Amino acid sequence: MEKNAKIYVAGHRGMVGSAIVRKLEREGFTNIITRGSKELDLRSQQAVADFFATEKPDYVFLAAAKVGGIIANNTYRGEFLYDNLMIQNNIIHNSYLNNVKKLMFLGSSCIYPKMAPQPLKEDFLLTGTLEQTNEPYAIAKIAGIKMCDAYRDQYGCNYVSVMPTNLYGYNDNYHPENSHVLPALIRKFHEAKEEGRDKVIIWGTGSPMREFLFADDLADACFYLMEHYNEAGLVNIGTGEDVTIKELALTVKEVVGFEGELEFDTSKPDGTPRKLMDVSKLHSFGWKHKVELKEGIQMAYEDFLTAFVER
Repeated sequence: MEKNAKIYVAGHRGMVGSAIVRKLEREGFTNIITRGSKELDLRSQQAVADFFATEKPDYVFLAAAKVGGIIANNTYRGEFLYDNLMIQNNIIHNSYLNNVKKLMFLGSSCIYPKMAPQPLKEDFLLTGTLEQTNEPYAIAKIAGIKMCDAYRDQYGCNYVSVMPTNLYGYNDNYHPENSHVLPALIRKFHEAKEEGRDKVIIWGTGSPMREFLFADDLADACFYLMEHYNEAGLVNIGTGEDVTIKELALTVKEVVGFEGELEFDTSKPDGTPRKLMDVSKLHSFGWKHKVELKEGIQMAYEDFLTAFVER
């Protein structure tokens, strides 16, 4: 990307989009276009068409999406399918109409079949049944991947797709009901410490294994691939390393400084036993993560303290 290029980051207020903006700014890009949802409703065909016709971006990072945890995904099934399809359809199609040089579409590891072998390889896409609770979201993201490939096939558009693993970091969601496991643990251990409790209850057995990537590492990978990757299909972005939920909880406990015990509520569900990305394709392009889990959790906890506790 040329330093004076006009770059549109869709979803700049979210954890991923804000990390991409920070990365671009660090790399010396100054012509970054953003719009909040109150200024631009990405579900509106007309609004997105007008925006692209006026701004004419050279490059697009499509990080905007309707997202949520397992409860939200399962409750608002129609919204998750409709909103995400509309957002990505409008942005991808108008990128084509306005001669965007390159677009990057960001998906999620939930696109893979529920019972796919581990680690998850890119070519496992569409080889089996999806996890029921987040099927609408996954279907929308799969449609986005296929739309990028179809526009490449029919119109010669250089549109690429990347699938991040579980993310955490600055600007995360710490909501008690609909946050993901790592930010939920940070909040849980912090509140237990502040209230002087002697134990923290963790859902499930603690045995499921999960992979976590710091959001600024994802942004670094996205920037790297925007510069170096120009193919159909998709690229997994992750660390290729995973930990048990128990190991994760013990690390968060140490970082937060909670002195009590862990108690596992085995009446609660564990979810999928393992969800690890195969990142050999990403490594073959020459990129590897830099932030290790404990260091990343320390940075995330400092951000949590600044954003939620000290204000």
